[in-house]
Amino acid sequence: MSDDHRPFESPFNAIPPVILVLVVAVMAIELTLSAGASGLVGGPGAIGWRLAAQQDYAFSPAVLDYVWSGTDRSINLLRRFVTYAFVHGSFTDALFGAALLLALGKFVGDVFAPAATVAVLVLGTLAGALAFGVFVGGTTPLFGVWPAVYGLIGAFTYILWLRLGAAGQNQVAAFRLIGFLLALQLVFGLLFGSSPIWIAELAGFAVGFVASVVLAPGGWSALLMRLRQR
Repeated sequence: MSDDHRPFESPFNAIPPVILVLVVAVMAIELTLSAGASGLVGGPGAIGWRLAAQQDYAFSPAVLDYVWSGTDRSINLLRRFVTYAFVHGSFTDALFGAALLLALGKFVGDVFAPAATVAVLVLGTLAGALAFGVFVGGTTPLFGVWPAVYGLIGAFTYILWLRLGAAGQNQVAAFRLIGFLLALQLVFGLLFGSSPIWIAELAGFAVGFVASVVLAPGGWSALLMRLRQR
């Protein structure tokens, strides 16, 4: 028998399960909303599903105002700090977000423990909402998985930063991806008008990078050692 006949291995086996679950959730919600908008399911009323989802699950600075002032701290309001990541403005927006979530989640998940990967995603999502609430006024809505994706970009950058340092190379090169994305945001903003979502994305990146100092394998021990040396 030839040695070439090996059992088939699904490419999804290498992807952390939590990343797969999140991608499936994002795309399942988006497919439902897109199908409703196209009239494929739900009847005439389904055309408004996306708007209703944004109204019920998106985040806005007003949410932070209500929570901070104590006016409303119900679960229905607090959940928006996380649920906004699962609602998107269009199919294309959700598709690109899910694709990057899959790719970056695979990279980070290969290095970080599953719980640490989840922590990066949650912290990036929460940081995005908080920054958006603090620096953006009014009732401008925040929705989409992008702050969580930028949290993974922060972790990705930290991993590259460590590897470049270990190899004796210029660690600034680790920031090329975020630099490119910010430059792209600037170009699109100049051409088509800017969106304040970049504030949430940048916050997600910063928190993802800083949190990785502790969440990376051996990170907590290394941090304690550095603190003791001081």
